[in-house]
Amino acid sequence: MDLGLSQRVALVAAASKGLGRAVATELSREGARVAICARNSADLARTAAEISSATGREVFHQALDVTDPDAVAAFVAAVENRFGRLDICVTNSGGPPSKLFKDTNPADWKSAVDLLLMSTVFFAKEALPRMQKNKWGRFITITSYTVKQPVDGLLLSNSVRAAVTGLARTLANEYAPDGITVNNVCPGYTRTERLSELTEVLSVRHGITEQEVVAGWERQIPAGRLGTPEEFAAVVAFLASERASYVNGVSLAIDGGIVRSLL
Repeated sequence: MDLGLSQRVALVAAASKGLGRAVATELSREGARVAICARNSADLARTAAEISSATGREVFHQALDVTDPDAVAAFVAAVENRFGRLDICVTNSGGPPSKLFKDTNPADWKSAVDLLLMSTVFFAKEALPRMQKNKWGRFITITSYTVKQPVDGLLLSNSVRAAVTGLARTLANEYAPDGITVNNVCPGYTRTERLSELTEVLSVRHGITEQEVVAGWERQIPAGRLGTPEEFAAVVAFLASERASYVNGVSLAIDGGIVRSLL
């Protein structure tokens, strides 16, 4: 299937590893001109080189903190200057720490809001007006299946990612007349470094082995296994494509069936 992504310009945030890297790689394979950002410049440069080597296409990269609105604005402007336009923006960031409510403080909440919600706002402010000029765009937020089915111990993520979902759903209504779709993708348990970190935290908290933590998740998942970043990225590439032009305002769980609700 031709996804119509050849020569589209795609920006993927927090793409030096994990889901962001997988999405950037998949979009590049589909022919898009890709720009990536992350905080660690060395990791980012290595990832850009590896994606470029694997796909044969240029990957523009710039290190920045997605919670810094000026840095986000400068990066989006640099992408437009480099490639002449911006068609696809995939927002992403690291997740807040796993905490119980009694262990949180106001600084924890502010940090989570800045990391998850405000970073998305900053990219939307810069990307959507540029897409409006071309009457075509795809704005995709990477959230979590926890926006549909909260997970114990992930208080900050459960709370603030739900706000991101509400933001995106509202933007979907506002920008649809301009040929722009806005969708959320909600990964379930996927084999990334972030999941490995969570596995370690839960192992210590509950006094069980990391293997037992993973086995517990797998018992909850109808597919009986964890997902892969590549499986997730393939769905994002479809939503970013010409083929998905009538998919707008959805929060799509990519989770092996762990969310049991009808919506």
